[in-house]
Amino acid sequence: MGNQIEIIGLGSGDLDQMPLGIYKKLSNTSTTIFARTINHPVINALRDDGVKFTSFDKIYQTTEQFDEVYRRIVDSLIEESHQSPVIYAVPGHPMLAEKTVQLLLDQDEVPVEVIGGQSYLDDLFTSLRIDPIDGFQFVDGTGFNRSQLNYRQHIIFCQVYDQFIASNVKLELLEDLPASYQVKIVEAAGSNQEKITTIPLEELDHSLEVNNLTSVYIPPAPASMLNHTFSRLKEVIAILRGPNGCPWDKKQTHETLREYAIEEVYEVIEAIDSQDDEGIVEELGDLLLQVMLHSQIGEDDGYFTVDDVIRSITDKMIHRHPHIFADKTVESIDDVYKTWDTLKQEEKGDYRKSVLDGIPAGLPALAKAFKLQKKAAKTGFDWDNIDDIWKKLQEELDEVGEAIGSQDKSEIEKELGDVLFVLANISRYYKVNPEIALNQTNQKFHSRFSYIEEQLESQGKDLYETTLEEMDYYWNQAKRRE
Repeated sequence: MGNQIEIIGLGSGDLDQMPLGIYKKLSNTSTTIFARTINHPVINALRDDGVKFTSFDKIYQTTEQFDEVYRRIVDSLIEESHQSPVIYAVPGHPMLAEKTVQLLLDQDEVPVEVIGGQSYLDDLFTSLRIDPIDGFQFVDGTGFNRSQLNYRQHIIFCQVYDQFIASNVKLELLEDLPASYQVKIVEAAGSNQEKITTIPLEELDHSLEVNNLTSVYIPPAPASMLNHTFSRLKEVIAILRGPNGCPWDKKQTHETLREYAIEEVYEVIEAIDSQDDEGIVEELGDLLLQVMLHSQIGEDDGYFTVDDVIRSITDKMIHRHPHIFADKTVESIDDVYKTWDTLKQEEKGDYRKSVLDGIPAGLPALAKAFKLQKKAAKTGFDWDNIDDIWKKLQEELDEVGEAIGSQDKSEIEKELGDVLFVLANISRYYKVNPEIALNQTNQKFHSRFSYIEEQLESQGKDLYETTLEEMDYYWNQAKRRE
């Protein structure tokens, strides 16, 4: 085991802010002190007093990834401790935003002692005149996840060493905040060199001279700027359903909303078929509204919340993808399907007695036929050759002809149903959803027939008195236009 590594915090400002005990310890040290960075006003002052320092700044200059920088610093300190005790100095307080300190504390090769220093947060709160009790996030600018940021709170980015980091912080924030949003740059908080600059977010990395004493402050954003966030959507729906909310929204139940859910799904499909990206965004929003309204009703009634809805689907996705979230291996998409079906059956347990269970009762008949045959095929109950299915279709068409010949309406209905059922199976074989295919044809028919109406109206002709030949002419014209 190596000798002890003492970690000392240099504070956030100049020598006047350093605790007397730490100053005495450093100034009376005859050995060289290791510093994470030499760029600190206390180090300059102690050097004037004859204290010797060596820094790891070269590692920052020669290593691209910060995680690797910190690992190399720790490896160097441990190696030095095998020769003699080590004093390691870091800016601020050792337990505040110091990754190298955390790495040293996590290892058990050498003993580590942490000696406090002054945190710059107290000075920062004073300089910015903010109270952290209102909500506060302290974020490492060298590595953070934008989704974790809470813009309703005070946000302070530390470790903004250079313009590259400042640029990355800016680009991430611009995903949520306008370019003109006012942010503050705080340098050397609490010292006689303190400087606070207010600039638009878009200028964060333009001419800023950043260093290890630089912080970036993001004031809490108003709710109107956060309409793109899930938390804001949830808040809006709660307001609409609240005591002072909308009479229509407050009146809705799971049952009254059923018809809208069906409509919204078809409108999403229509936007997709039209390749209308803006329409897809709008219609998916309307579909999400249905999810949020049902979830809010569940919360109002005390049965479930949107968190339960999200937890349910998240747990399901993790459980059904063991090849991603666990150690299972799959070789093909077919393996993925088999795993999905096996895990799905495991989740349902004895709830579903038949392979064909689980198909919604309200599903349109053509879509249900597709689903039934898809489920049955997974058990091996399927045609071996597509040619046999086409032969089956011809057989069913012949039976339709026989039923028509007998003028038995009931039999005609049954036999036509068989034809549609076989067509659904043919669609499945070619990996085409018959419901979507038919819906596209419906839209195509609507478009072409509307064109006929427009052309006849422009000529002052009556649709009902127009010959089939003339309507067919405009039909073909519409077809060519497509």
